[in-house]
Order: sequence, then structure tokens, then C-alpha cells
Amino acid sequence: MRRLVVTAFLTLDGVVQAPGQPEEDPSGGFAHGGWQPPYFDDETGERIVEWFAGAEDFLLGRRTYEIFAAWWPHAPQDGDPIATALNRRTKHVASRTLTSVDWNGTARLLEGDVPSAVRALKDRDGGELQVHGSAGLVQTLLREDLVDELRLLTYPVVVGPGKRLFGDGALPGAWRLTWSSAMPRGAVAAVYERAGELPSGEFTLESVPVVH
Repeated sequence: MRRLVVTAFLTLDGVVQAPGQPEEDPSGGFAHGGWQPPYFDDETGERIVEWFAGAEDFLLGRRTYEIFAAWWPHAPQDGDPIATALNRRTKHVASRTLTSVDWNGTARLLEGDVPSAVRALKDRDGGELQVHGSAGLVQTLLREDLVDELRLLTYPVVVGPGKRLFGDGALPGAWRLTWSSAMPRGAVAAVYERAGELPSGEFTLESVPVVH
């Protein structure tokens, strides 16, 4: 079984909607798109490239697929490993409304219900199945406990209402921090892996560490 990895850009208040451009996703009246670029730097770019390198294929929601398919096939590709990965590797698209997808012959619509289709993809041998953007899809995957790893870039902004990484139906559980780093312009990168059930315990004075 291979790993399903979610990469997300989010604000301090947990919003993942329209990080890249003002008009990227104005659904629901969202008026604060484009909150990521002022904080982007070379180190952040290198980290994202490194994360993309492990992808064997991608799993995308409808809106993210349409945004990506409108840009990446036409973007400069020489020396750009992200463009190369997205254009050449298979994209599995989860959608209730699309009847076909067309991206250089490398896009496929998921058949049947999403959780079952994703479990079938995970049951294959191979490299990472990566999800980028796709807020609604990610919430479904989290609710079904299908996400093995979260790679998060959290930015020092608050935007209020918008699409969030975790919805009300998120499955309670524990996540283990495996790596983190502060980026030069203020974003914090962190990687978490799924770590089983939600732990519980009782707070006591004896559990507080003594600082000398």
C-alpha cells in the first residue's frame, strides 16, 4: 500500500482558499485571494519542489483540476520540475459534474464513490499519491481516514470566512510532527504523519515539568 500525502497552504485561521491569486477561487464571496505570494521565497520554493519529487500521480478535486489544467500545460517547462511532474504524471480527478477531462492525455475521472476509488488507488504499489489544493476533497479524505501525511505551509495572515483544511466532519485522531522549519518570510513548514487514535489523559500538577 502506498501513501496518500496532502500538501496545503493555509492561513493562521485555517483557510486554504485561493492562496495564489485574487480571482483564483472567489466562490462563497471570498474576497481575500492572493494571500500567499507576499510571503513566498526561494527556500519555500525549494521545499515545494522537494515535496513534488516523490509524486507518482496526483489526486485533485474538480476546481483545483480546472485551475491547474488552465495554467500548467501552458507554463514554461524547461527546468521546472513542478510543471514537468504535473504535465507528465497521471491526474485522478474527483468530480460529480465533469463528464470528461483532458490534460495531455494524463487525466482520469475517478469512477464510483470517492472513498472506494481512493482506497483502490492506495492499494497499488508505487510512489506517493499526492493531493494539492482540493479543499472539499481533502475534507472527504480526512473524514474517511485516508490521509497518511500532511505537508503544511502556514502563513502569518488571518482572512476570516473561507474554505478550511479541516471541516466539521474531520475524524478525531492524532498526528505526529516529523519535520518543521520557519521560512525566511514568515511561513512555517511542517510535516505530520497519521499517528492513530486521539490520546486522552488527565491534567495534574505533577504532570507539569519543573523549570529550574
